[in-house]
Amino acid sequence: MSAPLFLVDVLPTGASHTLDGPEGHHAADVQRLRAGETLILADGRGGSVTGEVTTVRKGSVDVEIRDRVQVPAPDPRLLVAQGIAKGDRGELAVQAMTEIGVDEILPWAAARSVAQWRGDRGGRSRDKWVSTAREAAKQARRAWLPTVGGEPDCSTKQVAARLAAASAAFVLHEEATASLATYALPASGDIALVVGPEGGITDVELEAFTDAGATAVRLGREVLRTSTAGVAALSVLSARLGRW
Repeated sequence: MSAPLFLVDVLPTGASHTLDGPEGHHAADVQRLRAGETLILADGRGGSVTGEVTTVRKGSVDVEIRDRVQVPAPDPRLLVAQGIAKGDRGELAVQAMTEIGVDEILPWAAARSVAQWRGDRGGRSRDKWVSTAREAAKQARRAWLPTVGGEPDCSTKQVAARLAAASAAFVLHEEATASLATYALPASGDIALVVGPEGGITDVELEAFTDAGATAVRLGREVLRTSTAGVAALSVLSARLGRW
């Protein structure tokens, strides 16, 4: 089993470090690490150190630092505008897409989104997506944390602007005839995907996105749920980009 990863605001610069706070509690009291075990400390911005646990106390562990690694930022980046879904489907999508390797997620307030992020609820919902992405990144041992955009969500106009700025942009649509696997991919910049909510993407939204330069594509004959469509598309892109 690979070493567990814990996130820190700033990587330690010395030969030893005390991991405390919420991550220290998780290491010492939840995962119950013991002296001699290996762990990884990461800053979520490509930097990480590997160390050996030397002392375990309630709520904290002491670590002897061994190796340091800096992973370059992904390029091209994978960006997904995810239609806000009802229940926990949005969080399921965020979790799985983070594990697959998404670099940025935009919560999109689509016309057919059943759930609406407004006021305090919107802030709480976005924070839940951020927390879900953070925990999924730790589980996947990711060097770079994905970002979650939106204030707290993005309008169709804002999503269209991001598509226009991307090096390549695609809209997953069940009525499209072209396959995502057939298009050439850029060597740098953002590759943007749009995933609709449960009710799908309206004609007006599709027109706004194609006017911004996006291409409507499909993955196959089957119609996927909003919680799985982005994951499937990212899998295709990750293989084609050589990430996998």
